[in-house]
Amino acid sequence: MKTTSPDKFGPLAGLTVIEMGQLLAGPFVGSRCADFGAEVIKIEAPGSGDPIRNWGRLQHEGKTLWWPIMSRNKKAVSANLRDPRGQDLARKLIATADVLIENFKPGTLEKWGMSPAELHRLNPGLVIVRVSGFGQSGPYSARPGFASVGEAMSGLRYVNGFPDRPPPRYGISLGDTLTALFAFEGMMMALYHRDQRGGQGQVVDATIVESCFAMLESTVTEYSKTGFVRKPSGTGIAKIVPSNIYPTSDGGHVVIAANVDAMFARLAEAMGQPELADDPRFATHIARGDHEDLLNRMVADWSAQLTKAELTARLEEFGVVYGPINSIADVVEDPHFRDRGMVRQFRDPDFGEITIPGVFPVLSETPGDIAWLGPQKIGAHNAEIYGRLGLSTAEIETLQGEGVI
Repeated sequence: MKTTSPDKFGPLAGLTVIEMGQLLAGPFVGSRCADFGAEVIKIEAPGSGDPIRNWGRLQHEGKTLWWPIMSRNKKAVSANLRDPRGQDLARKLIATADVLIENFKPGTLEKWGMSPAELHRLNPGLVIVRVSGFGQSGPYSARPGFASVGEAMSGLRYVNGFPDRPPPRYGISLGDTLTALFAFEGMMMALYHRDQRGGQGQVVDATIVESCFAMLESTVTEYSKTGFVRKPSGTGIAKIVPSNIYPTSDGGHVVIAANVDAMFARLAEAMGQPELADDPRFATHIARGDHEDLLNRMVADWSAQLTKAELTARLEEFGVVYGPINSIADVVEDPHFRDRGMVRQFRDPDFGEITIPGVFPVLSETPGDIAWLGPQKIGAHNAEIYGRLGLSTAEIETLQGEGVI
């Protein structure tokens, strides 16, 4: 088992982060911090903990396989935030921290006497990362929000799928992950302002619906100036061709992206039809878009004569941008992912030998790392963390017995 200590590696070593929240979006912000060396102290409700501890139907010896992804490198304490004594312990921890992450329904912190104004009186430099469905203000702020709803209301779901079918959801909670990444970005900017510009702490208000909305590229300006509403376009993007998935003779599919003129010329060479690059129907980006159905059929008819291995080898030879549609089984066995450390083997006392995703992005001087896969016990670090606040072993045991921690 690795013995690296999370406060000894990465660019965020020395940063103290308090994570209050559960499931995906808020805790994933904490995961970004923990993977790059911050000390992340996760506060959970005594007895129940974060629901992610029991999430998903696939388990290993009664332990969920979500938990090691969301809890790795974190320390866990328990506190009943509905009890004034638990709230007091949380405030004392927050007073010593650089960052607080929370993803409760807006107004919850205020109800517990931990509004940003109150917390900044305790700790003026605190960066408060607030993750929610719709934000801390606005007509929808009081609504609960999940990733699926944010994806739908933002317009992101509308452009997904096929034009003749209802818009499908993604196979992951994309809205949660996007929100966490934007929240982490905001956190880092707020810390830079505090530490490099002589600023104070501030609030980062990150929402699922706005994070999804931010991914919509030119759709807003297109609608503003032309009235055009982008619609679902199936496996490709309308008028961008060839850039789609194409079949192989052995039942696979490969993405071929050759919509730039020079790239299309290389694809034409690979297809054994170099004359296509000079054909007026296909010679330019606009012309190819005008004949997208025909050109997509031509590429598909060619690719379908080759196995996946033959097709990818041919595209590789001619320098065409391509990528097979991989399952997770394909990804785990892919030598590139292995070489880059994005798929790693890890030995853990609870899970044994387990394959886990690595830490991204890769930093040359202060890379992130994985020290452990998270404590199985709720409140596993109560003695260590609350001991720093001056609580004795007897006091901690009393609070545990009374359900406060």
